Amino acid sequence: MKCTNCGSKAIESTTTSVTDLGDCVVIVRNVPCYKCEECNEIIYTLEVTERLEQMIKQARQIMQGIAVMEYTEAA
Repeated sequence: MKCTNCGSKAIESTTTSVTDLGDCVVIVRNVPCYKCEECNEIIYTLEVTERLEQMIKQARQIMQGIAVMEYTEAA
C-alpha cells in the first residue's frame, strides 16, 4: 500500500487510536493499520474505520471519563 500523504510505502502495523469526545476520551489499543515508512502517516482500511466508529459510538453511550478498549477483543 502507498501512503496517501507522501506516496511512500506503507506497511501493515498496529496503532493506538485516541478520540476526545469532549466529555469522554476513548482509547483503542492494537488497531490494525498501515503505517508509512517515511512520514509515519497512519492509514486505516474502510473495515477498520467502520469498526472504530462503532466502538466509539458504543463508548459514548455508556461512558463518561476515559474508556480504554482492546481492538482485538471488541472486534
